[in-house]
Amino acid sequence: MISVYKKLISYAREKRHYIFITIVFSVAAAFLQVVAFYYIYKLLENVIIFNHMENAKRYALTIAGFLASGGILYFISLTVSHLFAFRLETNLRKFGIDGLTNASFKFFDVNSSGVTRKLLDDNASQTHMAVAHLIPDNTGAMITPVLVLILGFFISTRVGLVLVVLTLISFIIMKFMMGEQEFMKTYQASLEKLSSETVEYIRAMQVVKIFGVDVRSFRSLNNAIKEYAKQALGYSMSCKKPYVIFQELFFGIIAILIPLVLLFINLDGDSKGITLELIMVFFLSGVLFTYMMKVMYLSMYLFQAQDAVIKLENLYDEMQKDALQFGELTEFKNYDIEFDNVSFGYSLDNLVLNKLSFKLQENKSYALVGSSGSGKSTIAKLISGFYKINGGAIKIGGENITSYSKEALIDKISFVFQDSKLFKTTIYENVALGNKKASREEVLEAMHLAGVDSIVSKFKNKENTLIGSKGIYLSGGEKQRIAIARAILKDAEIVIFDEASASVDPDNEHELQKAFANLMKEKTVIMIAHRLTTIRKVDEILVLENGNIIERGSDEELMKQDSSYRCFQDAYKMANDWRVVDESVL
Repeated sequence: MISVYKKLISYAREKRHYIFITIVFSVAAAFLQVVAFYYIYKLLENVIIFNHMENAKRYALTIAGFLASGGILYFISLTVSHLFAFRLETNLRKFGIDGLTNASFKFFDVNSSGVTRKLLDDNASQTHMAVAHLIPDNTGAMITPVLVLILGFFISTRVGLVLVVLTLISFIIMKFMMGEQEFMKTYQASLEKLSSETVEYIRAMQVVKIFGVDVRSFRSLNNAIKEYAKQALGYSMSCKKPYVIFQELFFGIIAILIPLVLLFINLDGDSKGITLELIMVFFLSGVLFTYMMKVMYLSMYLFQAQDAVIKLENLYDEMQKDALQFGELTEFKNYDIEFDNVSFGYSLDNLVLNKLSFKLQENKSYALVGSSGSGKSTIAKLISGFYKINGGAIKIGGENITSYSKEALIDKISFVFQDSKLFKTTIYENVALGNKKASREEVLEAMHLAGVDSIVSKFKNKENTLIGSKGIYLSGGEKQRIAIARAILKDAEIVIFDEASASVDPDNEHELQKAFANLMKEKTVIMIAHRLTTIRKVDEILVLENGNIIERGSDEELMKQDSSYRCFQDAYKMANDWRVVDESVL
């Protein structure tokens, strides 16, 4: 338990003094509460044995005072522990977000958004109960039973011994009631799987509604529901018998003791004293039951908190495991790109590139062509430093990209994706993100060069038009032109297009090609495109197959040969010329 709390406290060290305050107030509250129990005994003693009602009234006021004081101290303890718990949750979420910010792209390839969100958000919340409630409650749960046992012996040896036996039997039963940690791990894993699959299902709700499918069509979610139900039932059944025995022991304590009293104790001597002792046993056993229940839940909530932190730490390690390590260089001698025996795979047993070598000269344009899975997008992403390679070296300006600082690579490389993401802000601000130091005139010029003028002219607020749920929605081609305007404003020396025109309609393609031309001026450009008409004018085309370059040359050179590139162009032309023909008009 101590090791778990040490780990939790380490994530909110700036507020660790709150824990000390919580414990002090909780101990004081427990002490005042047990003192109130003592005066309850004195009140009953005066009523049952001495028949002193005036003293009983005085004791009643004293009891109320101690219980009220204890309640106030406990409330303060609980408030302080909640303040610490909220800070801990916040810090754990920041810890996870910091990890995501610097995570490798491979992490996002192998981890679904549902699972990641579950681990970051829900697991941070799992620590709340262990800190906000269990610290003050467990302090009381450890102190109060000891004080109650002492009070029991103060009342009489018989009361003390009964409470000791009751406590020992309770701990034995609770051992079986708490369940095994291995079982808890399996249960938590099934719950995590269910949560992540549910998130993915909800995000696909549009598909569900459109095509009229139900949960059974989502096999993984259906299986997750069944597995969780199985584990939840199994865990409940494993705790059922000991929990019932535990309750019967405490709730039936008087029914157990009265026959024993009648058999073994002479009631003629001190019947009132025996009655008082039975009442106090019944009362104090109820107190013990309450705090035993808190101890019982301690194991579960501590396991959840420890499991949550371990998962967050493992997730953070996984985020960083394949992240590219950067150096300190900020200046580039030139912008030549070289792959020197580069090997890379998204998994160790499946290499996409195997000892690939080639060079690209600065200020020239290149196109990567090949069938799906040939390695085109992988090469583009590796140049950008998105992934750590398995072997070899990737160089820019003669230096390994790991020698440059992260900021230098970000500043010198622009990447335009197939599905560019825009933020829910104005068109102007979306473009201005490309260079935060740019003047308004420079931003507007970039928008002009990218052909965004024809987009903003349709709206009343022009470039200040909001995008998103509170504003307007744009087509794929319009989004791409705004993304290109952002890249023009950034003015990076290396520009990479990854299927940047794939989702663009014919009406927008002409405007997009003009935007491409403005962006490519005096840059080292790498293009990946399935629309082969867009790459005919590049300086050189590299044809890839299974991670290797099988052909290289200009469009004119490759079309003169019996090349794979020529086959691609012929197939592309045939597909473009294909039409559905009404045979009745032939």
